[in-house]
Amino acid sequence: MVDGASIVGLGMTELGRVYGRSPRRLAADAARLAVADAGLTLGDVDGLLVSHGMGGSPGIELADTLGLRDLRLLAKIEAFGATAGAMVSYAATSVLSGAASTVVCVFADAPLKPEQSAGSAYHRNAPEWYGFSGMTAALGFRSVNAFYALAAQRHMARYGTTSEQLGAIAVSTREWATRNPLAQMRGPITLADHQSSRWVAEPLHLLDCCLVSNGAIAVVVTSAERARDLAQPPVHVWGWGQGHPGHRKERGSEFGLTTGAVTSGPIAMKMAGVTVDDIDVCQLYDCYTYTVLVSLEDYGFCAKGEGGAFAASGALGPGGALPTNTGGGQLSGYYMWGMTPLSEAVIQARGHGGERQADKHDVVLVSGNGGILDHHSTLIVSPHPKGI
Repeated sequence: MVDGASIVGLGMTELGRVYGRSPRRLAADAARLAVADAGLTLGDVDGLLVSHGMGGSPGIELADTLGLRDLRLLAKIEAFGATAGAMVSYAATSVLSGAASTVVCVFADAPLKPEQSAGSAYHRNAPEWYGFSGMTAALGFRSVNAFYALAAQRHMARYGTTSEQLGAIAVSTREWATRNPLAQMRGPITLADHQSSRWVAEPLHLLDCCLVSNGAIAVVVTSAERARDLAQPPVHVWGWGQGHPGHRKERGSEFGLTTGAVTSGPIAMKMAGVTVDDIDVCQLYDCYTYTVLVSLEDYGFCAKGEGGAFAASGALGPGGALPTNTGGGQLSGYYMWGMTPLSEAVIQARGHGGERQADKHDVVLVSGNGGILDHHSTLIVSPHPKGI
């Protein structure tokens, strides 16, 4: 008997400027694609975990949309960009415990509207400022960009991290995207392009910031034993972990210096029975170039404060020692929250990466980051059954 849980289906709708379908319809399409990809039917599904973007849909009503009956597991999960990793861990736990046998995990969002800029897509979801919170807004902190800029600036002030080092991440990620036919941004860029791109919130340039995308992605999780007989090469889930640091954005805190990867990484690696030296490929949550840099440090791929030099060394790009965000990530590929790194991890572990396929992909690390460095999830996946 092969013990463990495995990802056996991957469903991806069109991604990017995709109009005319609601998030619920996109989610339903992705779920159907994932189930079909596994060689299963919706009748085989007895678990559904749902996550949505800023629009608030879909929720658990997606089960009715799909016509699912007699489910043993149904929930809406919310940890922002850390949700995809959390969903897979809950699905795997349910499969291993016998609470469910075949679980679909799906995320959908459609913030882009025709004839509106990508930058305006999230403005309508801005909070209402009142009371003392209005003081923050008066100081210019009116968006997530501003808070991540603050975090990046804190790292720069402490460790001497430079904008050019962040730019190296943008350049290597785009180089991967040129090899991915699904990526939204496939034109190559240089460090000079990064440096000349407009400021969004200093020290973050436009090319330090992720895309905005419409679409949906789903995966199917079942037992490793059952996975052997299904349509696709199974992607075995070796380990998982979460970390929610709760840093306050105030003097003396660790905000901007560390993330929840400090907690979730060791938990996931211990469960998987691996160390950072065993990781072949990384799929890191890159809502900003900065989050890649700080995550590399917190996972232990380099010492604290050395993430910039590590990125600038060329280690993350094609031919580098640690292939990272091989589909173009959220910076250049597509922005589906935590499903972006997860989907590329499945593609790489299956060996289906085509021109961007990493030669060695036995152990893949997947990270998710949610809120403003508030939440973190880690998965360790492999094409091989755990312990073999």
